[in-house]
Amino acid sequence: MIKKCMWFIIALVISFVPGIFGVFFTPHGHSNVWYNGLIKSYLTPPGWVFSVAWTILYVLLGVALYLIIRTVHKNINKMRAYIFFGAQLVLNGLWSYMFFGAHLPGFALVTLLVLFIVAVWMARVFHGINRPAAYLVVPYILWMMFAFYLNAYIILMN
Repeated sequence: MIKKCMWFIIALVISFVPGIFGVFFTPHGHSNVWYNGLIKSYLTPPGWVFSVAWTILYVLLGVALYLIIRTVHKNINKMRAYIFFGAQLVLNGLWSYMFFGAHLPGFALVTLLVLFIVAVWMARVFHGINRPAAYLVVPYILWMMFAFYLNAYIILMN
């Protein structure tokens, strides 16, 4: 039981890495002036919604990772699942840097497109290992679609 709890906590902590990294680039100071000066979609939610949404998404991803870890599966798909999960972590953090840190929404949009593709593939690989884990990734994919719209709107209107 302790081992299961430990793996659950590890999976959650790992899933929050991009969020922890992204905190360094979220709008405040100079970045806030830049972000607040952008023309944004009327669908852009208030800042606190992003915090709540990302917390929920990171928890869902952490639970999905935990399910993959705990599922007995002895083929290459499990390693592929870890690779896709790691890739989406890196791309998620990279988007935060590109958009909020470097103020490069065009590069951020490309990063987001790649992240979306990786997340879809990750869900497909997860589905072959543990279906509930794959379903937990769906809200993340849907959020990526919304984020793509918001990011593209900023590029088109600024």
